[in-house]
Amino acid sequence: MTEKMWRVYLSGEIHSDWREQISAGVEKAGLPVLLTAPITVHEDSDDCGVAIFGEEASKIWHDRKGASLNSIRTGSLIRDADIVVVRFGEKYKQWNAAFDAGFASALGKPIITLHPTEHDHPLKEVDAAASAVARDPIQVVQALAYIIRGDMPS
Repeated sequence: MTEKMWRVYLSGEIHSDWREQISAGVEKAGLPVLLTAPITVHEDSDDCGVAIFGEEASKIWHDRKGASLNSIRTGSLIRDADIVVVRFGEKYKQWNAAFDAGFASALGKPIITLHPTEHDHPLKEVDAAASAVARDPIQVVQALAYIIRGDMPS
């Protein structure tokens, strides 16, 4: 029998290496996980719409073209995900991450949030919709190992 390949979407903050830490941990644990994510090159994410469909005179339409194009990727990957991990970083407010969490919740997807304790109060509603709240990427890997194989942390 073939082991299920779990699809885990990594949403949120793009200014640190948390995705790479989860990827390395998943690989080290030998977990059957396919990690997916939004486009994490900020400039590409912002400028994709005008690069493909042409320039806009107004910044709002420039941004709208990029956001609309990115929403196709994000929506598809979240719909396909078995689990959605949503990272809220320390430095920037991630409005897109909050939207992704709400979208995943509306679809009935299990959510693991990842954020520092100082974000507990502003994220209380998001955390209430989540199945788990992690403080660092290793906890996400440990949660995945438990969910997939029943492995307890060593």
